[in-house]
Amino acid sequence: MDLYGAVLEINDLQVVRGEKVVLTVEHLDIQHGEVLAIIGPNGAGKSTLLLSLSQLIKPSSGSFMYRGKPIAPNERTTFRKNIGLVLQEPLLLDTSVYENVAVGLRFRHVPDTEVKKRVTRWLDLLGITHLSGRLSRKLSGGEAQRVSLARAFVLDPDILLLDEPFSALDAPTRVRLLEDFQTIIAATQITTVVVTHDLNEALLLGDRVAVLLGGQIQQLDSPQAVFNEPSNPDVAAFVGVETIIPGKVISTLDGLAKVQVDGFVLEAVGDCNIGRPVFLGVRPENITLHPVGELPPSSARNAVQGRITRLMPQGPLVRVMLDCGFPLVALITNASLVNMGLSKGQEVQASFKASAAHLIPR
Repeated sequence: MDLYGAVLEINDLQVVRGEKVVLTVEHLDIQHGEVLAIIGPNGAGKSTLLLSLSQLIKPSSGSFMYRGKPIAPNERTTFRKNIGLVLQEPLLLDTSVYENVAVGLRFRHVPDTEVKKRVTRWLDLLGITHLSGRLSRKLSGGEAQRVSLARAFVLDPDILLLDEPFSALDAPTRVRLLEDFQTIIAATQITTVVVTHDLNEALLLGDRVAVLLGGQIQQLDSPQAVFNEPSNPDVAAFVGVETIIPGKVISTLDGLAKVQVDGFVLEAVGDCNIGRPVFLGVRPENITLHPVGELPPSSARNAVQGRITRLMPQGPLVRVMLDCGFPLVALITNASLVNMGLSKGQEVQASFKASAAHLIPR
């Protein structure tokens, strides 16, 4: 058996519910030892894709390859023995934590001595040894999800599939569990697919990120490429590029493009043909605001002036919406807001570096 390369591969997958196509995937491979993060908004088809990968739903069409061999219809049950599945809401038996973690091993008739060894190990790794004798109904949400993870890990799965496993937890519990989970995955190198709508979670966990929008994978790449070089405006908007401006390339030189945008000429790192229609995207955290007439010398090659149309406080930060002839969104600290005395209707200058702007061909 080949232990490297693609562990699971799907081709020409289509899932239809009623008369509506809810998922279409031409090709997707999951590589040995990687963490593939699947991100997208609610209703994008993320859970449907995960259930298809686990062979728990039957697609309308498509082929599956497991370690280079097709999964025949009569082999689905055998294949499922190679996967661990963790859902958003832990489905635990009304018994002790120990027995919940051990149940899968008992179904497989693993000897009691081996059951004890493996269960003890995973209770320890997930920090729940002290809960071993506690009934599942007396667990907190974070504790229950740790038990659910231990129950999956203890089976030594070839592929671990997780559907929003951290989303229902409060912030401190979620952070601690994410840290422990990341440590375990790095140490065990278990091939993992994690579904999430949380961008930071995908960036933290994923070796690759698949962006699923409208039932189709719009981009599959490294986290850095997906977040900094989105393939189209829809992906850009989903990963937090809030300023997306249509324009046209008017010149290029040494990897730097000048783009005509609504009365401004803006510069961006990119290599597009002159005359090519493009979208120019900038993340809000890469935009700096200045009072009018007080733009300091800097390496930022782009500067525009606009009027503040809205201020949206977000904890220690403030989202500033500008009308520059086109919409522009900046993210600044509360301290900066106070120091500059910004208010709705005020004119300000906004600057950003050419390296912070991303060109998307139209």
